[in-house]
Amino acid sequence: MVEVIRENQRIFNIALVGLDFSVILLSLILAWYIRFGTNLLGFGSDVGGFYHYILPIIFILPSYIFLYYVLGLYTPQRTKKTISSEAFKIIQANCVGLLFLITILFVLELTDYSRYMLAMFGIFSTVLSIAERFIIRKLLQLLRSRRYNIKYILVIGTGDLARRFSNIIFQNEYMGYDIMGFLDENHSQADLINGLKILGTVGDLEDVLSNNLVDRVVITLSHNNYNLLEWVVETCEKCGVRAEIVPSYYIYMPTKPHLDVIDGMPLIKIRHIPLDNSFNRLLKRCLDVLLVVPAIIILSPLLISVAVLVKISSPGPVIFKQERLGLDKESFQMYKFRSMKVQDEENEKFHWTTADDPRKTRFGSFIRRTSIDELPQFFNILKGEMSLIGPRPERPHFVEKFKEEVPKYMVKHHVRPGMTGWAQVNGYRGNTSIKKRIEHDIYYVESWSVQLDLKIFFRTLVNLFRDKNAY
Repeated sequence: MVEVIRENQRIFNIALVGLDFSVILLSLILAWYIRFGTNLLGFGSDVGGFYHYILPIIFILPSYIFLYYVLGLYTPQRTKKTISSEAFKIIQANCVGLLFLITILFVLELTDYSRYMLAMFGIFSTVLSIAERFIIRKLLQLLRSRRYNIKYILVIGTGDLARRFSNIIFQNEYMGYDIMGFLDENHSQADLINGLKILGTVGDLEDVLSNNLVDRVVITLSHNNYNLLEWVVETCEKCGVRAEIVPSYYIYMPTKPHLDVIDGMPLIKIRHIPLDNSFNRLLKRCLDVLLVVPAIIILSPLLISVAVLVKISSPGPVIFKQERLGLDKESFQMYKFRSMKVQDEENEKFHWTTADDPRKTRFGSFIRRTSIDELPQFFNILKGEMSLIGPRPERPHFVEKFKEEVPKYMVKHHVRPGMTGWAQVNGYRGNTSIKKRIEHDIYYVESWSVQLDLKIFFRTLVNLFRDKNAY
């Protein structure tokens, strides 16, 4: 049975490679036709001839297929509902492939090769490849929902893990999995789990695998029964069936688990934090500096004007400094333009700012409402204490309070705090739900990307003068 499954997968992959070949070749021909076979772009005729422009296909096809293979575009995508991950990989592969083609043309001194045709080929190959994968995905999902191309799963265990796993399979028909039954020590064969039979005890595993069509065995044993695990895995391998484990502690694991290894011993990271990666940290730091330095220069007239007006509007220092906790719970002094009357420091650090706070000055109300009071934090960013984008830092007193009241509150301290963040652009700023704010902060911590930072940056600019929670 395993050999039949592998042979079917090989046939499918060969067919997929053939389709990719056809799409890439079609893209090149289409690019040539629009560039030289029509007058759509208003250019002249083909001076090199059709074969002159099609000949590089001998380099294009193997390089593109190799890149698709390296990026995992020929591995099964059965458990992925959307095409987004495939589309991103296709874009990556096609960009690298196009650069490789340009390099080959340069090395071969084919400098008369049309740049417009290359650009169109890059666009067509990417769009058509994504469309091809989308159609294939939808056809496969349709076939699976009609009970074709089904893979059969035997579940070991009947506890809460087994029930949750079977619910997921039932709710996602597009994956094309079917649970044929369960094995467990503590239930009779008359029992049903989500309408499915209990076929026997775990000891019957070899007989069940030998006499039934089973593609995968999923082990959902509780930690109390892990003594059976070695025997179950050995039996599955003896029968040539793949075994997979749903660990009982999976609820503590991130949606995208990451492994670390210390001297051969694997460690599952409970929380995936992209900014733990040194390259990601360096990239984010470079972006901060590249954006903040020009911003300080451009906004310097505004900064000076605000400083003068703060000084005139009420007695006291221009810059208000307040202790906050940042990356790894380290304390730092966060800067703001002073927007309130000078007050007792001990009394101030225990109070929230409210919409009609009597402590605010008239000019202070304006700069708080427009978020101009936050601009001195550019210098916190230059010092490396903050980032442009990240969870907002909080005062130590409230950190101690919230970490006892709000689950996972301290996760936000795994990254540098920011002037603005995912919670703020979604309306959770000021006197709003702390729990919702932390949910958004954790999403940011676990989902960081340059694209997400840019999205937050532009949404912040859009919301700058219409945030009702800015006071």
